[in-house]
Amino acid sequence: MTAPSPASLTKLLSGAVDASMAYLRKADPDAASDVDALRRRELGRPSIVVVGETKRGKSSLINALIGVPGLSPVDVAVATATYLEFAHGPQPAAKAWLPGREDPVPFGLDALRDWATPFGRLPEGMRPPRRVEVTHPAPLLQYLTLVDTPGTGGLDPLHAEIALDAVERATALLFVVDASAPFAKPELDFLIEASKRVNFVVFALTKTDAYPGWRTIWEDDRAQLQAHAPRFGAAPWYPVSARLAELAMTLPKEAAQELIRESRIAELQHALIDLAGKGHLLQQSNVLRAVRSEIIRLDLRVGERIKATDPDPADMAKAKEDRAALAARKRTESRQWSLALNTETQRARVEATGRLRNYITSLQEEYLNRIDKGKGDEIKGLPQEVDKALHALSVRLSHDLEFRFRKVAERTLTQVFGPHELQFVLRRLNATLRHALATKPRREGAAGADNVMIAMSAGGMAFMAGRGAMAGASALGAGALVGGGLLIPVAGLGLGLAAGAFILYRRRVQNDRQQARVWLREVLGEARAALSDEIMHRFTDLQYGLTLALDDAIERRLQQLDAHIAEIDKALAEDKAERGRRKAALQAEREGLRGRLKQLDEVLSRARSLLPAPATEE
Repeated sequence: MTAPSPASLTKLLSGAVDASMAYLRKADPDAASDVDALRRRELGRPSIVVVGETKRGKSSLINALIGVPGLSPVDVAVATATYLEFAHGPQPAAKAWLPGREDPVPFGLDALRDWATPFGRLPEGMRPPRRVEVTHPAPLLQYLTLVDTPGTGGLDPLHAEIALDAVERATALLFVVDASAPFAKPELDFLIEASKRVNFVVFALTKTDAYPGWRTIWEDDRAQLQAHAPRFGAAPWYPVSARLAELAMTLPKEAAQELIRESRIAELQHALIDLAGKGHLLQQSNVLRAVRSEIIRLDLRVGERIKATDPDPADMAKAKEDRAALAARKRTESRQWSLALNTETQRARVEATGRLRNYITSLQEEYLNRIDKGKGDEIKGLPQEVDKALHALSVRLSHDLEFRFRKVAERTLTQVFGPHELQFVLRRLNATLRHALATKPRREGAAGADNVMIAMSAGGMAFMAGRGAMAGASALGAGALVGGGLLIPVAGLGLGLAAGAFILYRRRVQNDRQQARVWLREVLGEARAALSDEIMHRFTDLQYGLTLALDDAIERRLQQLDAHIAEIDKALAEDKAERGRRKAALQAEREGLRGRLKQLDEVLSRARSLLPAPATEE
């Protein structure tokens, strides 16, 4: 197929968008409204969002592309907790968008690790940001904005959600894998989910200097795409070494040339600039990709309606049986479900409190040893070290609580609903949980709020719906529960030393090791008490929310079964000719959807000419 000229491609994409949106407005006005918001989004500099699994070298690659070593925080032990936007600006600067605040908070670039990683120390009273913007006068950023996202796997189930939030603003994706091993299934799943509204993906294979056999991995990765995600089978790949590129930045210009060539970073830079130069066309393609996803959803829905035109009496009997069984269980087993939920909650609370006790005991032993062996200056710096350790502890405990909350919900739901019922229940459960917790009276005086030694920002527990309901959460694998759909992220505990603890240390301790031991035991004792209290209240909140959600889920499931029975009953009451006419109308609707889908695929296929040329094999 001959590549279309820019003018003809512009006309082709614009016409396809207009026609597709007109079609979608008639078929599903709500879906059309969502896609129309994407279409109307103002396009400034194109945004290239960098995504991939944890520890694939995304941050190092971004630093090499921008040409500023260490700009994006890189640490194998610390995963990025927010997404970072690197945009062009006359001077290096940074600002953070915090939950609950409209205006961003400016800060110095030297504090970027504190603001953008879970183990940094934020200023007093600040909540961790979801987005941080870094401006820099680097040449590449004159053409595009680069977005560094959290890894999509690892131990933190919030990372994929944050990464998808960044993807929604993407003009194109730069998907990063490394040369240590071929694609993992979670990477492919995330790629498919993330690309539902982003049409163009460029792949970077990192760490080629560390793995001499990287070409074999490259071939394996491309073969996997061809087999499991054929849409990306012909996407351009760029094998690179960020380490060599960063090393070249430290050498004189003449000596750096060979390393720059071996790093192949320049090839990827030019490809991204070339892609960014077609920003408007990329945005049009993204709108078409979003419309295509909605049409596939409509096609599946029409298929279910076609099936209902030929009802099986056995389906009616099964639906009535399910309805009667659920109603009977509600009458006879509601107290049993309540007791089961209470038992699961209390067991998980005891386990979490025991884990906290072990954490605090280990921390105390470590710092008592430091006091015994440390010198004067090291003892003076003890409050700062303990403050950092408590903050890291609260992050670890938040992740632990999130895991335990999810297990409580999982064990409770599987006692109440069978596998065939869960798919209906999970669609509404998240909204009910959010409403239950939002309307629950706030607890006055969060744990540790008035203590002299411990400062604790406990924003309460939040329940959030998975993206794309069941399918989105299942595809992400990011904390999906029993079939996907239920995500229970926990607001961070934010534990640290209060100002009083630092003052007390200066007044009482100085270089006195015995006083330092007493101070440490008091601080950690207060921390344990504050966290134990917070754990108790959070599990109480969980039990409250799940109790209301289960009651609502049972009622809604009964209503769904009633509606399903009525639909089958109506179809059985119709004569064969009427059912035939209804089925023919639905099949014609489906043919129209599939015809529209075919037209979209043809346009999107021609739009592939916008992609940059792939890297050379050598």
